[in-house]
Amino acid sequence: MESVEIEIREAQLEDLETLKSFEQAIIKFERPFAPNLGEDPISYYDLAELINREDAYVIVAVEHKKIVASGYALIKQSKPYLKSDRHAYLGFMYVLPNYRGQGMNGRIVDELIQWSKNQNIKEIQLEVYAENEIALNAYTKKNFKPDLLRMVLNLEE
Repeated sequence: MESVEIEIREAQLEDLETLKSFEQAIIKFERPFAPNLGEDPISYYDLAELINREDAYVIVAVEHKKIVASGYALIKQSKPYLKSDRHAYLGFMYVLPNYRGQGMNGRIVDELIQWSKNQNIKEIQLEVYAENEIALNAYTKKNFKPDLLRMVLNLEE
């Protein structure tokens, strides 16, 4: 079996159709963890805006011109009571099913961490559903630690 080279590159507007399909796959996967999500169709991200922003870095992993994974880092203002005045927020982490378990998410996270360091960012944050053990394990491997648990009470139930 020949080794295939995976290229990590910055996302382009031409990638939007594939990236929007990744977004819908993320939403479908997360629905069981989030009963408060609105009815389809919904969208989490303005991907075109993120690609064009100076303070964001949207990347994809590509094999033979096929996008197989994605993620982004966005520089945000931190709460005024925190040490750092700004942080990088990671999101849009997705790996096609056939590429999972091969360290692809780790490569995406590593690239986003390096970009964040290059922007003089001292802290990186991300959100994970508390019941999403796969994601929790993946980010724990990259030395992320739980910080604050947001809790929700649905008054319609």
